[in-house]
Amino acid sequence: MKIAFHTLGCKVNQYESQALKEKFISKGYEVVSDDEFADVYVINTCTVTGLSDRKSRQFIRKVKKINPDCITAVVGCYVQVSPEEAKSIEGVNIIAGTNEKNKLPEYIEEYVRAKGVESHVMELNELTEYEEMGIITNMDSRTRAYIKIQEGCNMFCSYCIIPFARGTVRSREKKDIIKEARSLIDQGFREIVLTGINTALYGTDKMKIDGLMKDLDKVYGIEVIVNLLNEIPGDFRIRLGSLEPNVIHEEYAKRLLKYKKLCPHMHLSLQSGSDRILKEMNRRYSRDEYVKLVNILRKHDPGYGITTDIIVGFPGETEKDFEESCSLVEEVGFCKVHVFKYSKRKGTKAANMKGHIDPEVKRRRSEKLIRIAEETAEKFYTAQMGTERRVLFEKFDEKTGLLEGLSDNYIKVYCKGDKDLEGEFAMVEFCELYPGGVKGILK
Repeated sequence: MKIAFHTLGCKVNQYESQALKEKFISKGYEVVSDDEFADVYVINTCTVTGLSDRKSRQFIRKVKKINPDCITAVVGCYVQVSPEEAKSIEGVNIIAGTNEKNKLPEYIEEYVRAKGVESHVMELNELTEYEEMGIITNMDSRTRAYIKIQEGCNMFCSYCIIPFARGTVRSREKKDIIKEARSLIDQGFREIVLTGINTALYGTDKMKIDGLMKDLDKVYGIEVIVNLLNEIPGDFRIRLGSLEPNVIHEEYAKRLLKYKKLCPHMHLSLQSGSDRILKEMNRRYSRDEYVKLVNILRKHDPGYGITTDIIVGFPGETEKDFEESCSLVEEVGFCKVHVFKYSKRKGTKAANMKGHIDPEVKRRRSEKLIRIAEETAEKFYTAQMGTERRVLFEKFDEKTGLLEGLSDNYIKVYCKGDKDLEGEFAMVEFCELYPGGVKGILK
């Protein structure tokens, strides 16, 4: 049978789709593109915004036009939050929640036998165990591999539906993470990216964290995994996925800086530069605390790469609040900022707040912040000129004759070189700005 996957949303969804692909391949299925004719279509959904839900529903309808007789399996966050709505969409044959994806081959077999809509969604309070999806062996990229290390979030930011879609924090077993990492490294992957729904919370479900915060001799949380990976022989590097600054505090950041294989780059979610809005968002840190954390990283390495997410137009955000976000972007000097316009999400606390912002105001603020972020990124790149960084080259452009790669501090790098450097590390001296990054010289 032919099977196609359509994945919406985050890196965790992409990881889980890859795990499912490999599971179906092992059972004799042929994986095809999601715009081709297939016997089975799997839509791995996102529910972060109302737009995400709509995209999920649109694709469900699309596949039925490609093959009216196909089996359509809708899985993931949208299903977990709105199971009855997902089940009621015409053409849906199977629904499976966030902790039921791994059993999808069995559910498809059951459907073929029973020919009735199969519904497999746990209640939120039942999402208490990490669902191990097996050891993945492949990725679309041949240089960078993602490894999921945890599931769920218990922070309950006021704008976010994810705790209701993914449940409470569950950490993956260390042995499974390391086994998967070793397998991927043995296959030639040179960068291991640790990812999860809230990566920084790894291990917090299995320990009382408060007392450990003051014990600098104790390895705990995500450092446990970084420590184990750092000891694996081989020429590879480790990168952390999105982290929360209320978990990666100052002392913890200092601890992580000692690991040689860990990239000098963190994605520290900010969301707002206004203390008032951060409080309304239930983010549990202040602007000053965020800046102190950044200063520690930059004191260790002036070229330390810091990326972030910022929401504009949160309910009640004033021009002053917005300008505080703009000024913080300039102060930090991020190498990349993902700017999102606030999107009302039913089921969250923010959806019922007063002071929702006019769409035109959100658009204007978004455009201004994107412009500021691009300017500050250029200033960050310019400050790196003349320095040398280790770059992992990912591809060679035949037209330009340029290798393209990513530096350890998360800068896109282009330089003249041979195609046989694809998938290899090399030292590069940064010499000039280039669209989307910098141009350098091999050293």
